[in-house]
Amino acid sequence: MSIIRQPVIVLKYNRYKHASPTREAVIELRIAYNNRQKYMSTGIRVYPKEWDNRHQRVINRVDVAILNKTLDKLINEVRQVLYDMIEDGNIDIFAIPERLDAKRKKAGTFTDYCKERAKIRKYGLSILRQKAYDRILEFLDDYGKFRSFSDVNESSIMELDRYLQKKKMKASSRWANYHRFLNTFIIDAQKENLMTYNPYDRIRIDKGDDSQSIERYLSTQELGQLRTATMPTERLDRVRDLFVFQCFTCMAYVDLADFSREKVRVVDGKDMIFGQRGKTGIEYQIPLLRPAKDILDKYDGQLPATLTSKKKGRKGVMTNQQYNKALKNVVEAAGISAHVTTHWARHTGATMLLNAGVEMDVIAKVGGWSDTKVLRRIYAKLHPETVVKAVNEIEDKLV
Repeated sequence: MSIIRQPVIVLKYNRYKHASPTREAVIELRIAYNNRQKYMSTGIRVYPKEWDNRHQRVINRVDVAILNKTLDKLINEVRQVLYDMIEDGNIDIFAIPERLDAKRKKAGTFTDYCKERAKIRKYGLSILRQKAYDRILEFLDDYGKFRSFSDVNESSIMELDRYLQKKKMKASSRWANYHRFLNTFIIDAQKENLMTYNPYDRIRIDKGDDSQSIERYLSTQELGQLRTATMPTERLDRVRDLFVFQCFTCMAYVDLADFSREKVRVVDGKDMIFGQRGKTGIEYQIPLLRPAKDILDKYDGQLPATLTSKKKGRKGVMTNQQYNKALKNVVEAAGISAHVTTHWARHTGATMLLNAGVEMDVIAKVGGWSDTKVLRRIYAKLHPETVVKAVNEIEDKLV
């Protein structure tokens, strides 16, 4: 048997002999190479009288021109895939459909591809995490420098990073909110043969130091200073109360925004807040300590309203960005120089509990941490008086 040296492409009609004057059959593409063959459906079905096998053409139909043009286009696309395989030095006729699909996708824009992938990646995620994908897609459209796949390279990634730096964004924010998502889309594109390499593998993007943000908190003295400070406006007074409530509940912003009085239940005579973290879905059980309960009582069982929603005509918690902006004025009025953000409250609360002698596993349950890894970093920030007390207790036992 002779060896086929070059791939042969022909159209094959009615391979299974099922066609009849009243029954259509599909036209297929037959690719043969080295005694192996691969059939691909063209998606076009015709009756026997509508196919000219000798000339490999559709006949006797009003849409003859369109159908034959479609067949010619498919043959040319398959040939181009085979040429690419020859260039790569590896002809695999069974990989043609996958390569053809990738080539067609690549004809679209990179941003269009990201939108399609985002639909899949958002499935099953929390509303908060879905919105994170929506934000990066909106950014890519506005930024406008990643239209085609060829636009995504080392130079363009570095240009993006410099652009974000000019926006005064910290390294951790640049990575978490922009580069991380872009890198994910690129990895997906690589797996579909739409990109030959990942630019992130060839350059170094600073991801920041997460431990620095994790260890930021207000000391007991600073928190007391904040609680008793006089605010210049009623609005900042509400923002301060909101932050204090966060500190005494270890709640992240997303859980704060989702809070309602219905989440509070009484267990053994103690008010407890039950829920699931919006970010991870992990359950939390938060004892409603007196300072937090006082704030709820102050506002008739609700959190202090800090923003009026024009769309819904009701009051609610402001956006995280607005909250952080207002906190700058709050801490300034309290005479605190630190650049405080909403996330400081969560770790301030964890640090207070830690220094009060609460077991780490209990703190993890209160704050909805998946493990104690984060909390162990906070251990490095034990208050000096806590360290002295612990050492004195050990000394008393040793002496």
